[in-house]
Amino acid sequence: MVDGAKVADDVEPRTLLVQYLREKLGKTGTVVGCDTSNCGACTVHLDGTSVKSCNVLAVQADGGEVKTIEGLATDGVLHPVQEAFRDCHGLQCGYCTPGMIMQSVALLEENPTPSEAEIREGLEGNLCRCTGYQNIVRAVKQASGQTEGVTA
Repeated sequence: MVDGAKVADDVEPRTLLVQYLREKLGKTGTVVGCDTSNCGACTVHLDGTSVKSCNVLAVQADGGEVKTIEGLATDGVLHPVQEAFRDCHGLQCGYCTPGMIMQSVALLEENPTPSEAEIREGLEGNLCRCTGYQNIVRAVKQASGQTEGVTA
């Protein structure tokens, strides 16, 4: 399953999940950043766990459930983390944003009310070269319902 849709396909065993998502399924919101699992731009959820899809073979997802940035919104309504990133200006160029949002969703599922330090630690495997992370941290705080001290 990918974003709630059943997918059946023959896949070459060496195909990376990020390649399959982008090239076969058109899920171009999953970004290829570094191809070395350092930047996190390609982060997706595999069976409810946040993974860097450039570090996972597509065949490893066989029988599993993959959620991409395209699968977060429901019936045209943005996920609360997506809304918070928009409201708090948690992006500039946008290249890291899909992976950053997916990692933020996973972080909040694990820890619904993280401190600023916990947010920074939870996102440390995702790199942003534009924002300085302040607005990203604010967005995660807002999405968690911790609005004290959060200004857009």
